[in-house]
Amino acid sequence: MTQHADLPNLRDASLYSNRELGQLDFNFRVLAQAQDAALPLLERLRFLCISCTNLDEFFEIRGGAVHHAAEFNIAAGMDGIAPAALLERIHKHAAALVQGQYQCFYEELRPALAAQGIHLLQQDEWSLEQTEWLRHYFLSEILPVLSPLGLDPAHPFPKILNKSLNVVVLLEGRDAFGRESHLAVVRAPRSLPRIIRLPDADGDGDAFHNFVFLSTILSAFVHELFPGMTVKSAHQFRVTRNSELIVDEDDMDNLALALRDELQGRGYLRAVRLEIDEACPQDVVNSLLANFDLAPNAVYKINGPVNLNRVGQVYDMVQRSDLKFPSFQPRLPHGMDGMFEQIQQGDILLHHPFDSFTPVLELIRQAAEDPNVLAIKQTLYRTGKHSPIVEHLIQAARNGKDVTVVVELRARFDEEANLGLADRLQEAGVQVVYGVVGYKTHAKMLLIVRREGGALHRYVHLSTGNYHSGTARAYTDFGLMTANADIGHDVHLIFQQLSGLAAPLTLKCLLQSPFTLHKGVLERIARETEHARAGKQARIVAKMNALNEPHVVRALYKASRAGVQIDLIVRGACALRPGIVGVSDNIRVRSIVGQFLEHHRVWWFGNDGTPDLFCTSADWLERNLLHRVETAFPILDPAIAHRVLREGLLNYLADNQNAWQLQADGHYQRCVAQHGETPFSAQQAMLEALTQ
Repeated sequence: MTQHADLPNLRDASLYSNRELGQLDFNFRVLAQAQDAALPLLERLRFLCISCTNLDEFFEIRGGAVHHAAEFNIAAGMDGIAPAALLERIHKHAAALVQGQYQCFYEELRPALAAQGIHLLQQDEWSLEQTEWLRHYFLSEILPVLSPLGLDPAHPFPKILNKSLNVVVLLEGRDAFGRESHLAVVRAPRSLPRIIRLPDADGDGDAFHNFVFLSTILSAFVHELFPGMTVKSAHQFRVTRNSELIVDEDDMDNLALALRDELQGRGYLRAVRLEIDEACPQDVVNSLLANFDLAPNAVYKINGPVNLNRVGQVYDMVQRSDLKFPSFQPRLPHGMDGMFEQIQQGDILLHHPFDSFTPVLELIRQAAEDPNVLAIKQTLYRTGKHSPIVEHLIQAARNGKDVTVVVELRARFDEEANLGLADRLQEAGVQVVYGVVGYKTHAKMLLIVRREGGALHRYVHLSTGNYHSGTARAYTDFGLMTANADIGHDVHLIFQQLSGLAAPLTLKCLLQSPFTLHKGVLERIARETEHARAGKQARIVAKMNALNEPHVVRALYKASRAGVQIDLIVRGACALRPGIVGVSDNIRVRSIVGQFLEHHRVWWFGNDGTPDLFCTSADWLERNLLHRVETAFPILDPAIAHRVLREGLLNYLADNQNAWQLQADGHYQRCVAQHGETPFSAQQAMLEALTQ
């Protein structure tokens, strides 16, 4: 027996990977895409920027939570790492990531872009003509909107907005009033573009691609803001703040009003990170740290622009198809007239982005116009700006349909947009529901009630992703359109529960958190465990974005010890450690990082030859399984289930181009085609299928 004989209790923290560090590790895998010379150059630049923006969001959310835990001495998590110690590890990991990002930009991408005629110019590279043009641009377009602030007893340190660009200026001399000042701060309003394109010799800016960071221009001409004084040096800095909105839903009368109040102050919540020019004197760095109430391990000294992620704008500003992934046209069904009749004939599976999102839009549009449609109910988590879905729902209400929309106001970073969305819908006569107090509504559901031949029929769309036309082009997701009566019954009951008050429901097909989803997952893992002990076929294949729920991890370890073969495809953080002798020998975990963001969640349980297959909105995270409203829907049509298994699971297990294998020590190793193996990319295989 191994040292983990007490495994069902799992008191050994060494069996867990840390979620926060796991999220940082995912950004290393994204950065590796930026370093992959086989990828198109501008796509590599885009991957670099994704790793930067992901790091920003990490500090805004997870980093902020760890700071809070350390400040209040909250106990260690299941990985056994105390919050204060975790902050040190985060700093070490993040510092290595930042170093890799800037090294990739300056040593690989910037020279390669220059070789293609795309120049991201530093000040010492400006010609005389460019310097004069930039000085004129600064004086005419930038200086008029700047308000430098000298720091003295009458001018305390200004409020610094989250992730805004700022310059701290060291001065010498006296101003017009005889005041001697040694330090000033210049804040760059967000109205200013962060990347400026220079005109070419003809002045039209089309023949050459020359760009300069706003931060570089500010540093070069900041002396123009302090006439008569000497600028000794100027240094960019940026502060990242905790952006998690905390609203006590049990102690409020109106969630929408409370969120509006919280949003006003989001940009000035507690600081968690300081990025600053590495040449900035240490006494100034210390002063900034003291002002933001930050420890020394919260500072990241940068050799370059502190807003490196802004270089992503170049991707859209340069029209070079040869430096980007080839464009593709998603599949469209042969004719979309009569969507209801098509769904009656059989379930329809959409695999985005390879299948177009248009059928979903068309279904809602036809429902809005169809005189036989009586009611439309839908959940909205993220929709994007100018969503056609919203327009169709508004039109449906104007056409006399009963339209109910569950808007999740607390969708992170979309709170303001969803408040505006809710207002628009309510003004049009749509019944807007904000879900259940204490539980985010993360389920993706659409229900249409239609009268046919004297009876009412339900049509349902369920999805693993949001009702967002933009992300449907960039995220992998499954969507199911069905007229199955049992599924329609379940979705109807869930909407009834969300919009009213109801006791726990008995559903026929769907699993729902926070009631049956967690239990349903554990029961199916336990069933595979019993099959393995009885010598029967036992296998689990599951795909998700992240995994950390301790009971699920324990159940998977137990299943592995019983002999269940388990393959997990986890894009981001995974708390489970595969390959531990006597514990998880039969578990393999891989992460796919490719052209599209892997977003669909699929669970397949072998069940001794009669498998269960679910698509779902939920990851195997504690928040999803226990503290949100989520759904997992079965794929009942055998042909469609086989397609989901093939495209959504087996396809990814065969990938040896964009896959990373999680090792027993918590590190990832990139998968490569072995001798004699054919290189295979799951995403590329799906794209190639579009042309067949």
